[in-house]
Amino acid sequence: MIEKIEVLAHSSIRIRLESGSIYIDPFHVEEAFHDAALILVTHDHYDHFSPEDIRKVCREDTILAVPENMKDKAEDVAGSVGKIVTVRAGRNYNIDDFEFETLPAYNTLKPFHPKSAGWVGYILQIEGQRIYIAGDTDITKENKQVSCDIALVPVGGTYTMDAGKAAKLVNIIRPKIAVPTHYGDIVGKKEDAAIFAQNVDPDIRVEIRMKGQS
Repeated sequence: MIEKIEVLAHSSIRIRLESGSIYIDPFHVEEAFHDAALILVTHDHYDHFSPEDIRKVCREDTILAVPENMKDKAEDVAGSVGKIVTVRAGRNYNIDDFEFETLPAYNTLKPFHPKSAGWVGYILQIEGQRIYIAGDTDITKENKQVSCDIALVPVGGTYTMDAGKAAKLVNIIRPKIAVPTHYGDIVGKKEDAAIFAQNVDPDIRVEIRMKGQS
């Protein structure tokens, strides 16, 4: 499964499947792929909800999932996707055979991502594996309980966990594979991925999937 996952830039994630790709927070997409079966948005900041980039990856039957408080904003792309659904943290979803869970994504000591906003991370169930996409978050009581095979976590600091705290979270939840995101563009340096890898327990495999770096 890990070979099907790529970080296009920042927190823009693409999972290539035969039925079509799954995108999470498409941003700075360089090509007009138009192959998205499903697009998941974690929150409404411009580097996570980008109508321009959604239009580059969507097709006429694409499902777009956004947090409930983004319902009106998502109408910006209503004419480009097939269906828009809203999600709430702490729920399980099965939408057109796509299975995923949501959990809160928020800052604990910073003001940028308040828990009250209802923004989310996702746990996707794909080919028998659980893939956790953390979104913009710190370590929280909810994400310390995550059970997954692959974890994609932000490491760039400022608005999210830094590399050391991201490694701490990964060492708590113990996926088989951990992938750093949210660095090298907007915030964070490429070196943050290496710092993350150095601090993750050696029995957890770290994969650098950022385009141009893997």
